[in-house]
Amino acid sequence: MKLFESLAPVPRWPACFFCFCICLASAQAQDAGANPEGGPAPGAKLDRVEISTRQTDTELRRRASTAKQVYGREELDKFGDTNVADVLQRLPGVSMQGNAPRLRGLGAGYTQILINGDPAPPGFALDQLDPALVERIEVSKGPTATQSAQAVAGTINIILKDAPKRSQRDLRLGSAYRFEKPTFSGTFTFGEKWGDLSVLVPVSAFQWRGQIDSEIHRQTFTGIGITTDAVQKGDNRYLGQSINLGPVLTWRISDDETLNWQSFVQSGAWNNTTRYSSQVLAGSPALDGDSSNEGVWELVRSRLQWVNNFSADERIELKAGIQASRGRFDNQIQGAGALQQRTLGDNREASLTQAGNYTRLINQAHSLALGWDLELRQREEKRDASVQGVALISSLQGQAFSAQVQKTALFVQDEWQLSPQWSATLGLRHENIATQSTGLDVELRNTSAVLTPMLHLAYKLNASGKDLIRASLTRSYKAPDINALLARPTPNGLYPDLSQSNTVLAADSMGNPALRPELATGLDMAYEKYLASGGLFSVGIFYREISDLVRGVTSLQTNPDYATAPRWVSQARNFSSGRAAGLELELKGRAGELLPALFDTKLPLSLRAALNFYRSEVDTLPGPDNRLDGQQPWSGSFGMDYRFNTLPLTMGGNFAFTPDFVTRQSLSQTLDQGRSRSIDMFARWIVRENVSMRLALSNIAPLANESLSSNSNGASVYTSRLARTGINFNTEIKL
Repeated sequence: MKLFESLAPVPRWPACFFCFCICLASAQAQDAGANPEGGPAPGAKLDRVEISTRQTDTELRRRASTAKQVYGREELDKFGDTNVADVLQRLPGVSMQGNAPRLRGLGAGYTQILINGDPAPPGFALDQLDPALVERIEVSKGPTATQSAQAVAGTINIILKDAPKRSQRDLRLGSAYRFEKPTFSGTFTFGEKWGDLSVLVPVSAFQWRGQIDSEIHRQTFTGIGITTDAVQKGDNRYLGQSINLGPVLTWRISDDETLNWQSFVQSGAWNNTTRYSSQVLAGSPALDGDSSNEGVWELVRSRLQWVNNFSADERIELKAGIQASRGRFDNQIQGAGALQQRTLGDNREASLTQAGNYTRLINQAHSLALGWDLELRQREEKRDASVQGVALISSLQGQAFSAQVQKTALFVQDEWQLSPQWSATLGLRHENIATQSTGLDVELRNTSAVLTPMLHLAYKLNASGKDLIRASLTRSYKAPDINALLARPTPNGLYPDLSQSNTVLAADSMGNPALRPELATGLDMAYEKYLASGGLFSVGIFYREISDLVRGVTSLQTNPDYATAPRWVSQARNFSSGRAAGLELELKGRAGELLPALFDTKLPLSLRAALNFYRSEVDTLPGPDNRLDGQQPWSGSFGMDYRFNTLPLTMGGNFAFTPDFVTRQSLSQTLDQGRSRSIDMFARWIVRENVSMRLALSNIAPLANESLSSNSNGASVYTSRLARTGINFNTEIKL
């Protein structure tokens, strides 16, 4: 029986989901304690009335004590995306590596991902998180002491929806097409407030399906000429389904005391199949076999938060959280019409967190915060691989590898209003990281401590604060991913016979328990000008000096624990030191205000643009192109939205581009990355006050993602992957 069917982690959700929506919607007219006439019950105590104005994303950005970009519901809903990864790839200065977001062109590990201010678990699936569960996204370019300093490139903080202050019933139904047949999605949000108790229950379910056309051209050489040469063309078909649930409960114990419980549940299943047609041009090359991959994952995350405002000047916050996740997969590789290789995997991870902070206002000028963060995380991974029914590595068969990480952090931060024009944020954070890795009957321990001082300055050029200069001097770091600490060898699928050697471009991989954190000293400066109609112009520069730089180093190793022949193995190591710098430009607002000579000031056209330039180098590698891994030399994006005056219709689009570039990965190996381009468009029609429809096209005129990995001995691997254009249609109803 197929794993996809036998494990059955996700029910056939459409019928159950929509029945749930109908049941919740039918309760919208019922209000506990209400008079049938619509007024309060006789003798009932009247609720306190709160009057507040909702600040725009631009206003939140302007008022922030440190430099950040804020994206709320307008940006989250604009293209009708069904996952947060698609939203992120259109944000200024954000690029995607797979489904992992990157800031400033630096690798995914340099960008910190937070969920409600807490670090997201490793492998958190952003492409499986529905934007309907998100309140806003904040992008910060420099770390602060109150959050983890694992933010060399910056931080993306995804803030989930909180309990509402009034009744809410929102329903969104959608359909999308990318390949073969349509997929469906649905989101229902139930929110209610009963006196001092508020509850929010957003639930979403969605499917995905697509195809990627690929081409792989491999060549190996000897000193005389070509040894092997082959071209493989394949199609990769993928599909899956997922459910997200994010209940929130807020209890206002008193005017000064609040208790908040927020949980998040994510579950899904996926299936990928790849079929190749091969053309051998020379020799007897190693070729990829047809493959079938399927798996499931589950994630449960829950957090309890207590806040007490002792007075107008004192506040304490305590948080405790628990998280558990599990993933299983079954990978089968076919060859010559029979099963050649099979890998079964099971990984589990659990974590406990506890944090607190005390804030006090001193002399109406200092907001002093003291606090701590504690985390205990345990990961266990089991992987059994066999070739034609025989264990690939007999010594590892059935053996679990595990890693444990303990983090302890203490911090102090002072937000200081020096004058009406000057403000400063000073912080100091100390983090201690202890790791323990177990595998092959060997236990390895590693402990590191990082002290990160931070200084952020802001200067208002005018009394209104519409023109700002910001500067930051910070210390940050990048801790090794917990998977990189597992000393488990993973043989390359092209060369499963461990009695024979592989090639340098088809190396095995292995974790390294001895990895140390990368440390970075950073300088950021920016000028921000806020326009009268809500637009802005920003220009910024940054510089990072990085020590203990980690990079995968490929070497020929003799390791009798898993192979009887010497094998090329890629292993992450603290390789060198390096530096990165860049210039970032951003512009958005009404066309008539930005370009009054070209557009009428009343024209309902909004423009946005971003242009970024990056430079970096690694000390121990010779130039040119000795850049930090994967950092493009520049990137740009441009978008516009037009709202029709005579129709309830808004249309818009977005264009993003990154040029091709070369990265020297080692003394003998380089990687050529092809240019990338994305074109997206949307149209939103307001049918009536509470009903709207949205049509979006993504990846219009698709461009193949190309790369060429080359070695000084002449060996090379060229890869091309072409994704399809997507069509998405959804209807939003406020019940």
